[in-house]
Amino acid sequence: MRVIIGVDPHKASHTAVAIDDGESEISRVTVGATRCQLEQLQRWASPFGERLWAIESTGGLGYLLAQQLVGAGERVVDVPATLAARVRLLGTGRSSKNDPNDARSVAVAALRSPALSAVQVADHEAVLRLLVKRNLDLGRERNRVACRLHVMIAELVPGGTSKELIATRTERILAGIRPATAVDAARLAMALELLEDVRRLDAQKADMKQRIIQAVQASKTSVTDVFCVGPIIAGLIIAYSGDVSRFGNRHRYAAYNGTAPIEMSSAGRVVHRLSRRGNRTLNYAIHMAAVGQIRHPGSDGRDFYDRKITEGKTKREALRALKRRVSDAVYHQLLVDAERRQA
Repeated sequence: MRVIIGVDPHKASHTAVAIDDGESEISRVTVGATRCQLEQLQRWASPFGERLWAIESTGGLGYLLAQQLVGAGERVVDVPATLAARVRLLGTGRSSKNDPNDARSVAVAALRSPALSAVQVADHEAVLRLLVKRNLDLGRERNRVACRLHVMIAELVPGGTSKELIATRTERILAGIRPATAVDAARLAMALELLEDVRRLDAQKADMKQRIIQAVQASKTSVTDVFCVGPIIAGLIIAYSGDVSRFGNRHRYAAYNGTAPIEMSSAGRVVHRLSRRGNRTLNYAIHMAAVGQIRHPGSDGRDFYDRKITEGKTKREALRALKRRVSDAVYHQLLVDAERRQA
């Protein structure tokens, strides 16, 4: 008898429910999220023999437990939270939510969805994902601090400073300010503190860029062969694409990254609209590569973009078409990398 064990992970505890092929519950357990969690779960599951662990969101709260189980030789699949929620709603007819129900829904989803992604031991892709996520976080924080500094300078100097905030230029502007009141003096002091924050973040971003470049070079990827895909964009693509074998073809990869249009049909009328689905970070990486190609006259991407406009497409429609073209090229290089690793 095959046993499916669904796990609803949390920060402080994990609830596991075991079911058989008929969706009948066999056993349940709740363990604390401690150093003994793996040992406790394996001891509880040892009587089940052949078993499959299904964990909700192995990229989030379930990451550590999933990696521990895989490292111990267990078979683990990743169950998206939306799929588990749909199973719980359709199975009960109501949205009653508690840890045992959630864990059982995860197990049922794994039982009825054989195409779920198997969890693998974290490797170089996980390293790149950590680096590029940190780089994105630093960029967002830098923009937030820069916006606050723009506001502060505008309250001290008529017209403020230019749109792009450069530390050396901003320092000269602040050095020329002579506060007339205590309020202006406080604003100037705060602006100088924000300027130091900008410099610190710029230094961290420069260091993180070098680390990403080294990690991409170590991966020996061929994704950088795609025009205007540099190390930073390649890092985003590798980190957020994951195992390319889970995509059956380039069309499914395009649907995952949001570059494939969505069909909307009703009463015989068929139209396609822009997709807002998929991994938006991956979509952003492909968007930046497409914009880079447009900015290079004479490149294949720019020629394709101009040809679409000549055919009557708007600039946005032409850009979307180019993004799909870049997605196909990236998918091809990811396949090349996967074949090389297998060889």
